[in-house]
Amino acid sequence: MADDTSQNRRDTKGRQRNRGQQGQKRQYSEKAPAQRARSADPARLTAFQILQAVTNEDAYANLVLPARIRRNKLDRQDAAFTTELTYGTLRNTGTYDAILAECVDRPIAKLDKPVLDALRLGTHQLLNMRVPAHAALDTTVALVRSQIGAGPSGLVNAVLRKVSQQSLDEWLDALAPGDTDNDLSVRYAHPTWILRAIKQSLAYHGRNPEDFPQVLAANNIAPELNLIALPGIGELEPVLEYGATASTLAPGAAVFAGGDAGRIPGVAEGTIRVQDIGSQLTARALVGARSVQPDETWLDMSAGPGGKAAILASLAATRGATFRANDVSDHRTKLVEQALRVVDENVWTTSVADGVHMGNDPDNTQRFDRILLDAPCTGLGALRRRPESRWRRTPQDLATLTKLQAQLLDAAVKMLKPGGLLAYVTCSPHIAETALQVTDVIKRHATVQLLDSASAMQQAALENEGESALARDTIISGEADSNMTQLWPDLHKTDAMFFALLTH
Repeated sequence: MADDTSQNRRDTKGRQRNRGQQGQKRQYSEKAPAQRARSADPARLTAFQILQAVTNEDAYANLVLPARIRRNKLDRQDAAFTTELTYGTLRNTGTYDAILAECVDRPIAKLDKPVLDALRLGTHQLLNMRVPAHAALDTTVALVRSQIGAGPSGLVNAVLRKVSQQSLDEWLDALAPGDTDNDLSVRYAHPTWILRAIKQSLAYHGRNPEDFPQVLAANNIAPELNLIALPGIGELEPVLEYGATASTLAPGAAVFAGGDAGRIPGVAEGTIRVQDIGSQLTARALVGARSVQPDETWLDMSAGPGGKAAILASLAATRGATFRANDVSDHRTKLVEQALRVVDENVWTTSVADGVHMGNDPDNTQRFDRILLDAPCTGLGALRRRPESRWRRTPQDLATLTKLQAQLLDAAVKMLKPGGLLAYVTCSPHIAETALQVTDVIKRHATVQLLDSASAMQQAALENEGESALARDTIISGEADSNMTQLWPDLHKTDAMFFALLTH
């Protein structure tokens, strides 16, 4: 009898028939059991492993992914697939969770974490990648069967079939039809507190409120790889011959679409570095601005992992200055030293110290001609590159970070020589971390003045027919007397870097 029942649940091609819900016609699976994948393919397995590291270890995908790709020996095609699958899934987690909540018979928070990560991976393939539905289903179920167990594979199969019944646009029209913060949060995969912060920043900087959706959308576009040839050290030509395109925004910079950065000429040697072009410009703007000081001693107060420090040290070498790269962390300081290894060792030193304590050290009082304070921040300006951070950060983090930013600014003012230059930089558009910090430090210190930050940024950029590639009205605050600058992912194709140039 059991054999007869089993046979009745298969069609003439041997495909298993699903039980279906009461009153509905039973459907057959896409493949017979013998045809289904039994193990996870390397590309999807790698993506799953990275998501598990992000979920369970608070890892950053951009740090884990390259190492995992190399460890699993993925070829170029599989590496590209893994990258798109990983980042796309992390970027859209909030949207996919809203969809999955409609397809699961329990709160998704009660699902085992590996099962939920697998469901998110399958949902991204179904709704946002050029993967046939049957392939997305089959490979995700195989992944679950091999990595989690046979039991959960049935649940995953059933849930993803429900997901596949509508396109992404159809799901969004059903779940987020309006323009409320909650609807926009689902549609653009941003937590509501980040939505409000971006909206507030747009208003402060005088941008059109209608630009709001395009800023959110820009945060969901996979960024191209940005490169810089370290000034006086790296050569850009081999990078361009490899397939990169020269930047139209920053000198000595290039843009590269896809591929393993480690294979790009000069990257392994350290003379070519991977760094967002907006970040490059903030370091160049500090160095390019004119100072009344002799310009002998420079400081990066929070230098790890070393991107801006490498630019500053390279430029210090060409200017006859000495450069000190400081960080509070031993591990990050070692990364800085690795970044600086290609620069003349007589130019730079490193130190491990709390930046606030540095400012309280009498030996550092009015010691430095140029100071870069790239302050610890929420990182809301780099949501394209660190997609998991939008789900990890909270408003409580903001309160802690803004207090630290104010303390570090006060310390920087103490260490700056009269007439010296202090660049306050954050990778965030949140006005509590940017404009308000600058206005508050000016209130606390009567001698501190805000300089022409926009001109410094424009001069750091390339020229186009005699004009800066950075249009002033796209970077400066809408308040004429504020003169603080904000880059935007939709306008400049960079991270949302903030830059203010101060003196006293």
